[in-house]
Amino acid sequence: MILVDTSVWIDYLNGFQSQHTDSLDSGIVEGTVAMGDLIFLEILQGIRNDREYRTTKQALSTLDRLEMFGQGMPEKCAENYRALRKQGIAIRKTTDVIIATFCIERRMPLLFIDRDFTLFVDHLGMLSVLPET
Repeated sequence: MILVDTSVWIDYLNGFQSQHTDSLDSGIVEGTVAMGDLIFLEILQGIRNDREYRTTKQALSTLDRLEMFGQGMPEKCAENYRALRKQGIAIRKTTDVIIATFCIERRMPLLFIDRDFTLFVDHLGMLSVLPET
């Protein structure tokens, strides 16, 4: 299974074609894409049109849903954030820390565009779906 960050989903849902969206499309067809609850929230909260909201919600609800911020995760997220800060690295969004930590703990590859995730790959061993990201 792989997890896909919100930015890739947004590009995919808006019909933007890239290496990332092609990889997402392949993962959906193969049945290897899981949906994190936090990512599901981020996608849905950004949709303004009610019809598009319902359609997207229904389509994404067919994917396996994973709880990302369960027992023990706050401490693990704080530890990862602090480990990067000690190296002089600041992560811009707490949600990125949660998503990355979830992937690190589960050894689940992440498909992403956001450059902050590269820091988790380089410094904390997070797995990336695409080798060059």
